[in-house]
Amino acid sequence: MTPLHILGQAIREALQTIPLTAVRLMILGSLAMLLIWVLRLPTRETTPPGGARRWGENLKPAAALAILIQILIYWWL
Repeated sequence: MTPLHILGQAIREALQTIPLTAVRLMILGSLAMLLIWVLRLPTRETTPPGGARRWGENLKPAAALAILIQILIYWWL
């Protein structure tokens, strides 16, 4: 076994000690923080210059919906 195999095995064993519930909570927490950040972005950062003329030009609702779908997926799986 090479030194890289030994190091890789040690990392693998260390990561296997982390409970999956903790990993799930960390992922959900990071997605929730990302959602809050997206919702707090100023309108001038999420719309084209001159304002949104169509519903699809404001990126904030679409981004929030995508993050919410990811949160729901990780919550139930």
